[in-house]
Amino acid sequence: MTTTSSISPQGAQPVPNTSENAARQGDEHSHIAPGEIAVGVIIGRASEYFDFFVYGIASVLVFPAVFFPFEARLEGTLYAFVVFSFAFLARPFGTVISMAIQRRFGREAKLTIALFVLGTSTAGIAFLPGYASLGFTSIVLLSVFRFAQGLALGGSWDGLPSLLALNAPENRRGWYAMLGQLGAPLGFFVASALFAYLYANLPLKDFLDWGWRYTFYVAFAINVVALFARLRLVATEEYSRLLEERELQPTSVVELARSQGANLLIGAFAALASYALFHLITVFPLSWITLYSDQSITEFLVVQMIGAVFCAGGIVASGVVADRVGRRFTLGGLAAMIAVFSGFAPTLLDGGRLGQDIFILLGFVLLGLSYGQAAGAVTSNFEPKYRYTGAALTADLAWLIGAAFAPLVALGLSANFGLAYVSVYLLSGAVGTLAALGLNRALVRD
Repeated sequence: MTTTSSISPQGAQPVPNTSENAARQGDEHSHIAPGEIAVGVIIGRASEYFDFFVYGIASVLVFPAVFFPFEARLEGTLYAFVVFSFAFLARPFGTVISMAIQRRFGREAKLTIALFVLGTSTAGIAFLPGYASLGFTSIVLLSVFRFAQGLALGGSWDGLPSLLALNAPENRRGWYAMLGQLGAPLGFFVASALFAYLYANLPLKDFLDWGWRYTFYVAFAINVVALFARLRLVATEEYSRLLEERELQPTSVVELARSQGANLLIGAFAALASYALFHLITVFPLSWITLYSDQSITEFLVVQMIGAVFCAGGIVASGVVADRVGRRFTLGGLAAMIAVFSGFAPTLLDGGRLGQDIFILLGFVLLGLSYGQAAGAVTSNFEPKYRYTGAALTADLAWLIGAAFAPLVALGLSANFGLAYVSVYLLSGAVGTLAALGLNRALVRD
């Protein structure tokens, strides 16, 4: 970090800078409050999650009929979930490519490219003709657009969550860690509300022909606005200076893997219980209800919207709990609770409307409490110069390992072998979290 000499009060002798003086000067020059950073984090995450859930809900209600009409409903949904996973497979590659672009051309160029790719791919899905018009080509194009969405989301990493964590007061780290996670229930609530409205007010034929496309138009508009807002935020001189002072700059992924490979794996598994629960509460139940229940789709979406409100409350509560008992204890305790919850999942899902609603609402509460502290759970493990890239790749790997294939695996196994396999999937995530936390020494300092 470049520093300059300060002048003594008498103006006579230059006083050489020490690292303490440099840090103090950085604080004086960078008047950026954690709350201001949190706004940028919430804006970015809410837009990402809205786009994410629009695609996830469409994978259940739309894509089996529009792109896989040649298969039975179950098989068509499973194929749609395969394409759904492509974005998670692409995210790590998007991060690697974007880090190289940022090192050469700067953060603004990287985010601009991400904006263009995300907007193009989302708009492409909105205007994409179905199988009846293009045949197999429509499936190929859907897969390409979905993969491009993942590349763009990997490239949209702006470092603001890491910056927020580093600038949060030491006794409020749990509180500030949860703020960005509020984007998940917010994005899910809006996406579910939009689909519920269209599904309830349009004939099914109109909904499948053109109604669902409006959700992607909205996603396109929100993502463009949100990415431009984030671009304006991180391109300011104050934020650029603060990112540099905190050494939040891209590093070589090869170097990172060699030096911090163990931390990458620990970080990916530390919040695995939360990520495993994530899709088993949001996307998978909707597919199960659609295929095997007589409950109204619109009414079930409303129940999930109520669950999203509970989730937001759980996320806020997690910040208070984590600041009192520590993030490691919070993550570990919630992983144990998710393991217990997994034992009741088959009974609740097979328990009619009441059981299914309890599964959703209780699951959303646990999701909020656990997911609220899932972001950057082991960021402090990384050496400062690796923290920017390490935090991005850790999140990518956590999504890939814990969530990418959750709807596909849960629906495929449950439909063919019984709902007990939902328990197995959730339990494996809880075990992964507890094992990772047992190895992670850095969380003891939180």
